[in-house]
Amino acid sequence: MEVKIGVQHAPREIVFESRQSPEEVESAVSAALSDSGSKVLNLADEHGRKVLVPADRVAYVEIAEQSGRKVGFGTI
Repeated sequence: MEVKIGVQHAPREIVFESRQSPEEVESAVSAALSDSGSKVLNLADEHGRKVLVPADRVAYVEIAEQSGRKVGFGTI
């Protein structure tokens, strides 16, 4: 699954593939953004590396199913 995180005052978004389910990512984002949250959004990519983002800097999170890789220049 592909996850995109927009960070305030950063010119580029964070994009990575994750093995976590969409529900797990959504609950982690909700927990980090809640008032009693951990103040850090903590996710893991498909290689087991941790992605940590300060919760007060998260602009948006986009969760998408993994799409097939496109090869070539033709249109279908």
